[in-house]
Amino acid sequence: MLKRILPLLAVACSVLGFSATPAQAFPDKPVRIIVPQTPGGASDALARIMAQKLSEKWGQPVVVENRPGAGGNIGMGAVATSAPDGYVLLMTYVGTQAINGALYRNLPFDPVADFAPVATLATLPFVIVARSNAPFHTVAELVGAAKNGRVTYGSAGNGSVNHLLGEMFSTGAKVKLEHVPYRGAAQALQDLLAGQIDVVFTSLPSVAGQLKNGNLRPIAVTSARRAKAFAQIPTVAEAGLQDFDVNPWFGLMAPSHVPRDVVQKINTDVNDLLRTAEVTRSFEMQGAEPYPSSPDEFQKQLRADTVRWGKVVRTSGARLD
Repeated sequence: MLKRILPLLAVACSVLGFSATPAQAFPDKPVRIIVPQTPGGASDALARIMAQKLSEKWGQPVVVENRPGAGGNIGMGAVATSAPDGYVLLMTYVGTQAINGALYRNLPFDPVADFAPVATLATLPFVIVARSNAPFHTVAELVGAAKNGRVTYGSAGNGSVNHLLGEMFSTGAKVKLEHVPYRGAAQALQDLLAGQIDVVFTSLPSVAGQLKNGNLRPIAVTSARRAKAFAQIPTVAEAGLQDFDVNPWFGLMAPSHVPRDVVQKINTDVNDLLRTAEVTRSFEMQGAEPYPSSPDEFQKQLRADTVRWGKVVRTSGARLD
């Protein structure tokens, strides 16, 4: 009965001069979430959890599409040039959205101006990990090793969050860790397990399995609070580096100029899901904590972090073309 009534209502509204707003009709076709990283990382894991739940909520397919390359810029560029209708979203995080503008000289888009913040999804601490047979177990022992000899750390590449976290840690601890860049965090972790480097700063989801099976040893998480799913891991701040708090956010963005009511519709639906027990459990299994916010709050967060991380990039001297 309802299926017969709805078309009649639509015709009546048309005759009377009314029309559905973009948000009222959204979505009436599949939605794509572009992840500018390879499968298996934190961005991909969170995007797939949210895609499944949004698909159930909207009654439309929500498809995750991985478009890695150039430090996330390929996927970001694809979204920036998409139609501003809300049907193509970017799964982003602080490492691409707030850092790349300072890191790359000739971006074909503006990471702030060319995107519309839609909804934050989660905060997710990074963790310092070492081999299970490493000669240090704590931050104090790691700092002591760096003061008495050569300690190397691997990253996903120059200017990545992994790299910049190492720089921030070195500055705070007043030691020098030697940076070894790789073409992605997975390669750095492979060499860590092989004994080629000493530590890696990486996201919790990327090493959750290795931590649970004992192949890697956690030294500390980078957030001000311990991660709920890994409460046994202390924080860097607890170890004595006061005010050390790096807890990267992850969220959804759209091309700029998407209708405001469409942005608000997606934001409301995402926030509703983030408050459910099922999504909270799924996120916590990844080491993530749901982080609902408004589009305006997301915009404010992005602008503040762009300034903060820009300073870290300049201090590190990292630049890419």
